[in-house]
Amino acid sequence: MQGSLELAVTGIFYHCDKVIEGCVFVCIEGAEDDGHDYAEEAVKRGARAVVCQKALSLSDDITVVRTTDSRQLMAEMAGAFYGYPARKLCLIGVTGTKGKTTTTFMIQAILKRAGQKCGLIGTVHTDTGEEIIESTHTTPESVELQAYLRKMADCGCTACVMEVSSQALKLKRVHGLYFDYAVFTNLSEDHIGRGEHRDFAEYAGCKAQLFQTCKEAVINADNPYAQRMVEDSACKIVTYGMEKHCGFKAKNLDYVKIPGKLGVEFEITGDYNIDLVVGLPGKFSCYNAMAAAAVCSRMKIGKESIRTALREILVPGRQEMFAAGPGKVIMVDYAHNGVALENLLKSLRDYHPKRLTVVFGCGGQRDKNRRTDMAKAAAALADFSVVTSDNPRKEEPEVIISDITRVLAEQRSCFTVIADRRAAIRYAAEHLQDGEIAIIAGKGHENYQIIGEDKIHFDDREEVLASIEKVKHEHDNFRRN
Repeated sequence: MQGSLELAVTGIFYHCDKVIEGCVFVCIEGAEDDGHDYAEEAVKRGARAVVCQKALSLSDDITVVRTTDSRQLMAEMAGAFYGYPARKLCLIGVTGTKGKTTTTFMIQAILKRAGQKCGLIGTVHTDTGEEIIESTHTTPESVELQAYLRKMADCGCTACVMEVSSQALKLKRVHGLYFDYAVFTNLSEDHIGRGEHRDFAEYAGCKAQLFQTCKEAVINADNPYAQRMVEDSACKIVTYGMEKHCGFKAKNLDYVKIPGKLGVEFEITGDYNIDLVVGLPGKFSCYNAMAAAAVCSRMKIGKESIRTALREILVPGRQEMFAAGPGKVIMVDYAHNGVALENLLKSLRDYHPKRLTVVFGCGGQRDKNRRTDMAKAAAALADFSVVTSDNPRKEEPEVIISDITRVLAEQRSCFTVIADRRAAIRYAAEHLQDGEIAIIAGKGHENYQIIGEDKIHFDDREEVLASIEKVKHEHDNFRRN
């Protein structure tokens, strides 16, 4: 400890280039950079206090606080600096390998339908109740998180629903928050490797931390890791599922097809009874809807608000459907690993399409096992694959594509290669016939391609709409001629 703690500060920062006069600079160790290396520069830029884990030599007029965990202390300071805004909100956290984004959007939609102002924090964006902010992380760092919660409380939000990633739990981003409701969607192997989790045990352990800081846990009882999530928890447990004994149990699941749209309908029985039609396809949409309904019923939200919101639900880039003509559906989805793609393709098989086409690639400078996993899922469950580029970053797109097509060829799968993603989407739209489904997988809500170090605007949804319009225009010209 150096200097005085009786110091009024103007802000809390962990990026040196964002430092302002009179602030606290927190040295945190990132995947590539160590904040301790920038402490002197932060002081030159105006920082009056520095939080660190390593010994630093700074001038005597600078307050230096040394701690064993800079991230935890940063989270505690951020809560205090912004006046503990979470205490004014009903805080709902959603964690799991899959389904976080959709479940949070469902909960927000239900609460809005019921007349409540609800903020949202997640992979797609942050909605403070007054503005929409593009997300860079599923769960932001603690300083930004507390700032968003402050904005929500100040603009009259009564609730906030947020995705809580395993990384957020590992890196103490939500430290100090106490959740009214915490949802567990499911758990499978993902996010294991350099820069993420060292093994599955650590991954599962991080997820389970959420349920030690909540009043009520809403748990998918059908997932094999359900008990692991709550074994160290003292909170009230609410369960949902289709197979195991649980409080919210779905039955009579049916797959609904209407022009240009796919959905599910089912009943919830047990501790709560309601019939639902959900405007998203697949069995996993039933699970996500059950989680949302369970939370909102516990919040005493009326059944009609739950029914209407789930029937009309739209989640950007998550099973987002576009009518391409009579009986033709093109879907944009974020599925960017083998498990997600396998689940998506399986769910669409339940609608018995005449042909199921998937357009996909894999990100460069990411776990190369994803290339094999996605290729195997496509080979097993799609009728035809269009292999293309998806954020190659500093890798050669042809190398990534070759890794994918090698597996497809080994599996004797039908495929073609169109490296240009725009052309690949056009190809899928042009060859789509009545009764068929085409999936554009991997990017979902993202509106960019990363090629080298350049981030170029590219939105799969825009390209799908343009392709549908082009096909329609060509068809109209053909009929006139």
